[in-house]
Amino acid sequence: MSKMKKYFTLFGLYIAQSIPMSFFSTAVPVIMREENYSLESIGLFQLVKLPWILKFLWAPLVDHTTRNLGQYKRWIVGAELFYAATILSVGFFNLQTNFTLIIILMLLAITASATQDIATDALAIRVLSHKERGTGNSVQSMGGFMGTVIGGGVLLLTYNYLGWHASLVGLSLFVLIALLPLWRFNHQLSPATKTSGISWTDIVGFFTQKGIRKQVVFLLICYSGLFGIQAMLKPFLVDLGYDMRQIGFMSNISGAAVAALCSFLAGIFIKRLGLRTAMKLSFVCLIIVPIYFYWLSLGHCPDVAVYAGVCLSWGIYGMIMVTVYTVSMNCVRNGYEGTDFTIQTVLTQVSGLFVAVISGAIAGRFGYSGLFLAEIGLATITISYVMLAYGKNNRAFALT
Repeated sequence: MSKMKKYFTLFGLYIAQSIPMSFFSTAVPVIMREENYSLESIGLFQLVKLPWILKFLWAPLVDHTTRNLGQYKRWIVGAELFYAATILSVGFFNLQTNFTLIIILMLLAITASATQDIATDALAIRVLSHKERGTGNSVQSMGGFMGTVIGGGVLLLTYNYLGWHASLVGLSLFVLIALLPLWRFNHQLSPATKTSGISWTDIVGFFTQKGIRKQVVFLLICYSGLFGIQAMLKPFLVDLGYDMRQIGFMSNISGAAVAALCSFLAGIFIKRLGLRTAMKLSFVCLIIVPIYFYWLSLGHCPDVAVYAGVCLSWGIYGMIMVTVYTVSMNCVRNGYEGTDFTIQTVLTQVSGLFVAVISGAIAGRFGYSGLFLAEIGLATITISYVMLAYGKNNRAFALT
């Protein structure tokens, strides 16, 4: 099978899950606010993201029931069909009168999407050679960011023309269409050792591997110099005088599009420079983001400078994400691909949530300038750790 066919199939699967997720998590809260929902209701709606934090709990089930391509297809297709059907059903209810039911249905839909993500990640690890993983993760990140452009940007801008029902019908149809390349996908999987029975040791075993502590620490801090800025970016832009439509275009369309482009470039860097060099290069670039935003916070800046800052933060995020995903793929146990990769992505999400909460407290007490100074410090710590911890003998680079 050609490499392009593998990449195209994976891109379709990743964008299929990301467009509805972006619409639910980004566009729907804006729609709710415009329809005068309370902030409490909007906060409650954020529960739909919960399955993406808890998905590691059922990742071992996917691993233990997938020995061949057909079984991966059954998991992915089954989850996506349920995902599409649930999204479609949501479109028949009204946000005003069926709010609780819609939250329940969206929770079910996102749970199905999270399950598809586990199976797709595991499949990607088993069909991509180590030399292909940089490009494969570039494709994965591009799919996610393009999902943000469409689901969190374009659909939000066109919502007033399409309406609730038509938007949800379109999302469900897109999920089904994106599955089509998988039907003709046929590839020999790398061999994997499967143990009998499912237990908590599947999850605990990841943390007991020799030398894995460096990787765990890395996952907990890798985005720390960036997530605080991302969390406070929209409030910062509001305080600069931009309205929600402008912010949506800046972040969810322009920013995410730049992130997709930089994800593509990161895949090229990994292929040509090697993972270790590409990773260190992307993290050196990390320090530019908080320094730039600190400069923005010092005084009035033209619109072009603000747009550049938003695109810069998204672009560096895209580059770093590709290297983080690639390193994470190299740190999975044979036969536990879905479990181990999911654990690692959840670690970054949990740490990102913690940084986001802390960033709000710092910004509230010391202002945006204080927050960006703190992010400069965190970025410096992260860069130093990457340079020192990821030496020649590190497992993450042993097979690249």
